[in-house]
Amino acid sequence: MAASIIEPPPEAGAPREALWKRLAWFAGLAIASVLATATVAYLLKALLR
Repeated sequence: MAASIIEPPPEAGAPREALWKRLAWFAGLAIASVLATATVAYLLKALLR
């Protein structure tokens, strides 16, 4: 059977990931979303010219 991409949630009482890892994921997702939004905006602006 193929490996699942989505993992089940951790069990209650399980240790959490390190704070720096969680903050790095958050920052990475925030930067990626800003870049994706800016890219779409500039593409739409270019189409309207």
